[in-house]
Amino acid sequence: MQNPNAHESTGLQSQPPLEEQNYGATEAHERQGPFVSVSRNSPAKRDYLTVGVLCYVNLINFMDWFIVPGILLDIQQYFNLRDGEAGLLQTVFILCYMVAAPFFGYLGDRYNRKIILGAGIFFWSVVTLGTSFISESYHWIFFLSRGLVGIGTASYSTVAPTIIADQFDEGKRTTMLSVFYICIPVGSGLGYVLASSMASATGDWHWAFRVTPCLGGIALVLLIKLVPHKIQRRTEAHRALSISGTIRVAAEKPGVQRSAKTTWWQDVISLGKNCSFVWSSLGLTAMAFVTGALGMWVPMFLYRAQVVQGTVSPCVEKSCNSSNSLIFGGITIGTGILGVVAGAEAARRLRKINNRADPLICATSMFVSALCLFIALMMAQRSITSTFIFIAFGELFLSANWAVVTDILLYVVTPRRQSTAIALQILVSHLLGDAGSPYLVGTISNVIQANNNHSVQWSFRSLQYSFIICVFVGVIGGGFFLLTSFYVEDDRREAEKL
Repeated sequence: MQNPNAHESTGLQSQPPLEEQNYGATEAHERQGPFVSVSRNSPAKRDYLTVGVLCYVNLINFMDWFIVPGILLDIQQYFNLRDGEAGLLQTVFILCYMVAAPFFGYLGDRYNRKIILGAGIFFWSVVTLGTSFISESYHWIFFLSRGLVGIGTASYSTVAPTIIADQFDEGKRTTMLSVFYICIPVGSGLGYVLASSMASATGDWHWAFRVTPCLGGIALVLLIKLVPHKIQRRTEAHRALSISGTIRVAAEKPGVQRSAKTTWWQDVISLGKNCSFVWSSLGLTAMAFVTGALGMWVPMFLYRAQVVQGTVSPCVEKSCNSSNSLIFGGITIGTGILGVVAGAEAARRLRKINNRADPLICATSMFVSALCLFIALMMAQRSITSTFIFIAFGELFLSANWAVVTDILLYVVTPRRQSTAIALQILVSHLLGDAGSPYLVGTISNVIQANNNHSVQWSFRSLQYSFIICVFVGVIGGGFFLLTSFYVEDDRREAEKL
């Protein structure tokens, strides 16, 4: 068993397994039962510098993730890709990310995390730079490179949050992790902005892939200089984390024996019987499906709508009009930040009057988002401005759910199963959600185009009709959250007993 005060090794030397260690969330209301505070010295200046570096890298991480959607029209023209093939680009990226994440999580628990982070940043930066030199004859290498970038991204995303969690206690950790995760929508939006800006400024979309490697080089230097090589790992008993709550360590009740350790498979079976966990995870999967499709195809959809309206000429040049990506990037940044903050605040207030507030907020947000998306699709051929407005509202209501869904999981699942629950939820939401939705929408668009005349009108309508599936999935997701509301109180009480 590892000493709680043990530090990371100075190299990639295997470390003894950690004592059972869990991260989760406490609900806004304090649970019944005693708690003890965790004592720790005030965070040093270097701790904040470390968080700053990790947040900077997280921005670059998600900028690189969304460069392809930002210049999808240019890439599609250059490699002569159909909609289904273009959608597969993001699917390959996310599938490789999803498969590699558990492996790097395993390494992060046992080896020096700074070395893993540095290797990951260097790897994805080099691969991204190499992507910018691929000629049109080797489009399969472009697909391969996106998969490799997904693997490099996984090395960072799975390890960085644990470093932040190990450096701060109580509300400080909540704040630092909130800042870290708020970089996700900001970085995603900046990815669109970077891609469209570089393509417009240089007249060549390849340059969009040459900026983030430079930023990655800076990040690597900052990581080496500012992030400590030895980072203390925490091994306190059951810690709890919530965007809307605080962090506490549960004190064992006198005379109450600790629960016996269970196998991974027993935990999975138990989670399968937890109705709140199952239905909320399916709701999150629906959210991921919709956001994955929107993130990949909205700029292309808006461009085709403008061509039908006659406000934009069909792209026949090397560099195409990317203004939609620029605007959509700004929308993603704004709605991402506002949505996360508004959702957490709404949940905090409404829990005081309704114990089922969290799943009801998620259900309402999904229904409203689906309605906004449907209106946007119907308005696209007549008014691009109205389409942007309703897409913005749709993204806003989707973003409002991210923090709330996390809280639901972490107070309906007992702390000793929370790590497994989070891992399963991430796997399912990616596998059935955003990993396949870009490809599915593109494939449906291909089928519609194949059965109709090849024209500008049907190029637009094929994508418009294929997007309708996102509306249905959004409504179904709202239904999953409504089902969650029927079980959430009982499952919360059950989790408190364990």
